[in-house]
Amino acid sequence: MTDPRPTIRLDKWLWHARFFKSRSIAASVVTGGKVRVDGQPVSKPARAVGPGDVLTFIQATETRVVRVVGCGERRGPAPEAQTLYEDLTPVVEKRPYNPGGDRKGRPTKKDRRDLMSQRGGNDPSGLE
Repeated sequence: MTDPRPTIRLDKWLWHARFFKSRSIAASVVTGGKVRVDGQPVSKPARAVGPGDVLTFIQATETRVVRVVGCGERRGPAPEAQTLYEDLTPVVEKRPYNPGGDRKGRPTKKDRRDLMSQRGGNDPSGLE
């Protein structure tokens, strides 16, 4: 006879795997309808999850996709928590930081100096 698949509450697993700082935050995310288990929306924190389930949820501003690998016994250190899941989140290329490249708004001090030199004056007060 085969043993039943080990399962754990969804909110507890999210907390054990260190995706959320507290179990109550994890539960509120689940009740808010922001978690999917195998593509199906879930609204109950007591939903059982186990190895092989794929979870999709929003963490801060990022959408995470993870496959449950283990249930875990406790909320341990980060290296232990990382063994509970396999990260399937697609890599999103971030745009490079472009300081002042295509910005609009107030000119910088250098911009003002350049403008004054183009106009032919060196005195920014305009009282030459």
